[in-house]
Amino acid sequence: MAIPFVVHVNVVAILVSISITRVAAAAGGGGVHNGGGIQLIMVNNCGESVWPGILGSAGHPTPQSGGFHLGPGEETAFDVPTHWSGRVWPRRGCSFDAAGRHGSCATGDCGGGLLHCGGAAGSTPATVVEMTLGTATSPVHFYDVSLVDGFNLPVSMSPVGGGVGCGTAACGADLNVCCPAALEVRDGEGRVAGCRSACRAMGGDKYCCTGVYGSPAACRPTIFSHLFKAICPRAYSYAYDDASSLNRCHAKRYLITFCPPQPS
Repeated sequence: MAIPFVVHVNVVAILVSISITRVAAAAGGGGVHNGGGIQLIMVNNCGESVWPGILGSAGHPTPQSGGFHLGPGEETAFDVPTHWSGRVWPRRGCSFDAAGRHGSCATGDCGGGLLHCGGAAGSTPATVVEMTLGTATSPVHFYDVSLVDGFNLPVSMSPVGGGVGCGTAACGADLNVCCPAALEVRDGEGRVAGCRSACRAMGGDKYCCTGVYGSPAACRPTIFSHLFKAICPRAYSYAYDDASSLNRCHAKRYLITFCPPQPS
């Protein structure tokens, strides 16, 4: 079984420092973000390509045309507006046509196989990074990693600076290696490519926190969400898992890492 993600301040600080330096060098800058929005830095630490999908919440723009390719070891940085709300998720096992527009992904597909999701949501299962950003006058930013839509790749989101109390949201372990058979999603070669949440696999108000279970008091973690939480304690395991999963920070830059390195 993979080891759950554990935050070690020195390890995270070194990773952030190295990543920001490399991004700044590639951009020809000094690593200081002077834009009016919030900077997201995405790093692919996986041994395979990842196609990040991006979706703005209702009334919010979708940056980067909603998706792009990020090869192993590659990284990119872009700004999102203040007060932006939306989600980021990894797509894996993708192939697209010669024009790079249409194809399919083993997990996280969007819009029926689009490279640029362009406002289309991703299919489940997928590990989701969610954020609701503050403004210049109220600069508190909320963010989390959620397994409510299932899991397909390890992901973390950590602030660059921001002061005391800023946490790392993460599911750094590979849930696919211990996914219950009833929740497995396999790719064309028979390998486990994703792990569905109980809600997505079986439905029903109890698993989905809907209907009579649609409140924090009524919706309690199930055996499956307990499993997810034991392996990824810093991620949402079900809809009302706020207490140990929601982070807040004042930082103006955030590092989203696919397959974050595990402390030795």
